[in-house]
Amino acid sequence: MKVLLIDDHSLFRDALSLLLKTRVPGLEVRHAGCLAEALQILADDPTLKLALLDLTLPDSAGVDAVRRLKAAAEHVTVVVVSADERPETVLEAIDAGATSFIAKTARKSVLDDALVTVFDGGVYVPPQTLTDVAPLQPTAEELELSPRQLDVLRLLVAGKSNKLICRELDLSESTVKTHLLAIFRKLDVESRTQAVIAAARIGLRLGA
Repeated sequence: MKVLLIDDHSLFRDALSLLLKTRVPGLEVRHAGCLAEALQILADDPTLKLALLDLTLPDSAGVDAVRRLKAAAEHVTVVVVSADERPETVLEAIDAGATSFIAKTARKSVLDDALVTVFDGGVYVPPQTLTDVAPLQPTAEELELSPRQLDVLRLLVAGKSNKLICRELDLSESTVKTHLLAIFRKLDVESRTQAVIAAARIGLRLGA
């Protein structure tokens, strides 16, 4: 498994890399100090599928970094790791295509648990965001999502466009839209952002 750490502080990258390697045996970690370097690494290595991204970079500020990263490499799952954990920032990052959001200011035990969740294929957002934004959700079993609907939801939460979902699941665009309408209705949400929050609540696993 490979991961790309994108942060302009080398000490933080080194510490995070060490933590990840102790939790994920055999993990290959690449480093980038700016967005341009990250985009080049992703272009050179299409097997990289996961990026941990800071929102404060020398050549990109704020959530725009998520948008630019997803535009250049839509297949990459983006997890934001940022000191700015305001709910509006979290929601904007998810709306831009991030799958999870981990606060740098979290206690080490919380940071550790969040990273374990992400590398286990889960969806993580700060608990305060769940409390402030998301209504209580039933369990995945209670939602009665079909296997195909779960496939569509996982790809949606991973930041994949409808077009890419069609391609990966070999479905027509109209079929994907029908599945999405059913998913949103069962989750009682109206947007992809709300769906990601709901997925975090029900403990959805992207790789399941």
